[in-house]
Amino acid sequence: MYKSDFPQLSENSVVYLDSAASAQKPAEVLAATDTFYRTTYANVHRGQYAWATQATILYEKARRTVADFIGAKSENIIFTRGTTDSINMVADGCAGSLKSGDEILISIAEHHANFVPWQQVCLRTGATFKVFNLLPDGQWDLDDFRAKLSDRTKLVAVTQLSNVLGIVNPVQTVIELAHQVGARVLVDGAQGIAHMPVNVTDLGCDYYVFSGHKIYGPTGIGVLYGRSEALEALPPCRFGGDMIRTVSVEKTTFADIPARFEAGTPPIAEAVGLMAALTYVSRIGMQQIQNHETELTRYLTDRLSEIPNILWMGSCLDKKGLASFNIRGIHPADIAFVLSKENICVRVGHHCAMPLHHALGQEVSLRASLGIYNDKQDIDALICGLHKALKLLGEGL
Repeated sequence: MYKSDFPQLSENSVVYLDSAASAQKPAEVLAATDTFYRTTYANVHRGQYAWATQATILYEKARRTVADFIGAKSENIIFTRGTTDSINMVADGCAGSLKSGDEILISIAEHHANFVPWQQVCLRTGATFKVFNLLPDGQWDLDDFRAKLSDRTKLVAVTQLSNVLGIVNPVQTVIELAHQVGARVLVDGAQGIAHMPVNVTDLGCDYYVFSGHKIYGPTGIGVLYGRSEALEALPPCRFGGDMIRTVSVEKTTFADIPARFEAGTPPIAEAVGLMAALTYVSRIGMQQIQNHETELTRYLTDRLSEIPNILWMGSCLDKKGLASFNIRGIHPADIAFVLSKENICVRVGHHCAMPLHHALGQEVSLRASLGIYNDKQDIDALICGLHKALKLLGEGL
């Protein structure tokens, strides 16, 4: 339905089923970035000439657009390089207040970007790194979460939508439980932001992070949302220009939030591109996108269920936007190779979630993930490609 909006898809005979890794870009995002570079480019803040003023206006308009998109205030939006950078900023900022006996609690289903930073912070500070488990079908084991949550828990970091399982997690329940013991909560919205309406005020999380490239925007830009109290408690961990108030030999004082967390030249053109992407999806409507992808994901799981010897990553088939699986007896890399020859793009590997794969007893998997531009014909092509792979590779199964 929307494929014609995306030049790389409309101009090539490719079935793109890898949006969980990175989404394609609509023409208006490409045009907005190109126009900015050609007509308006300059560095932001402090410049008194027209280009600098116009660039600053666009950059701060992009911040307001992000804030409106997720139900926040502009001053609570920090531009970063991406989800990973956002999480690392919070982790580095939290490190100074953690000590031996404190605990950080995450799920086993986290992307490495929301796993390794907390693990490393605990190694540096002496805090305890704790992980709660899943039920056999891949859903969170909330009883295990409750058992591991305590008044020693200082931070809970969880994904809103698993990049492997496609399961929408009950983050609001976790946020409420964590706040009861005084813990802050970071929500990784890298996948969720593109597939469902998000209102951080309603969620009640302390931090929410996502990347522009997952929601049809440019690479190289991400967002860190923080509640005012949470951001005020977070010391800056990137230092340089534009994040200071005064500098002297004796001391440095820092600017107000959000500038305090945006050291150096920010991703200006990328912010303009992200604004165009959010304007694009807002015009369609996130609820419309969610409805389209919910129907398509159901069709995807139904058609995949026809494949002989399929092994699901998590048996819960109430998924959103993706499905990860294996076919018994055939290495997923071999299947992906056959699919690539049919111009079908899927992801193969551990999807930056090795602990989750290990917990489910499968070290790697195939993943087909959807975007707004996909349709049932794309899924039918995938199924045909899988049958071809079975015929070529599956003799003796």
